[in-house]
Amino acid sequence: MSIRTRILDAAVELLGTQGLKALTHIRVDVEAGVPRGSTSNYFRTRAALLTGVVEWLAELDLADLVSRPSPPADVGAFVALLAHAVETATTASRTRTLARYVLFLEGTHNEDVRRPLLAGRAYFRSFVETTMERLGAHDPAAAATAITAVGEGMIIQRVTVDPGADVFAPIDAVVRAFVPCGHTRASD
Repeated sequence: MSIRTRILDAAVELLGTQGLKALTHIRVDVEAGVPRGSTSNYFRTRAALLTGVVEWLAELDLADLVSRPSPPADVGAFVALLAHAVETATTASRTRTLARYVLFLEGTHNEDVRRPLLAGRAYFRSFVETTMERLGAHDPAAAATAITAVGEGMIIQRVTVDPGADVFAPIDAVVRAFVPCGHTRASD
């Protein structure tokens, strides 16, 4: 693993476990186990470090999205994929998810942080909309809005108040609400 990757992983860990105030060059150096000054060699300013972390998260998220096998063939497979994504985001990738939310909050007043995060979200939303269109949704755009809202809500619920909250039933309900009865398989 390169020093830059170690630095970025350490920065994500600090953001996700200790918040934005923990993101300093020195603390990242310590967390990454690299010589003092290494982080500032790659990211001269705190703003550059923030931008680097945002771009790193977007790169990791994109790699996760494109590593997916073929698009889901039916509603059940799509619901399972979405539920698995929420479960992963709140368990195995919990720290990364929390880091992303810290950055989303920072992005409310920092466009350089917000822009790449929104690009990643737009990519995922497009995937949901395209899949819902293939599954015969009467309004794929509205379906994508509702599905992403439920998914994001479930993620926030699980990382803040109820780690064991069921994700399958709410996602299944919202997906099926947009697919005509009897139309559960993707058209070819």
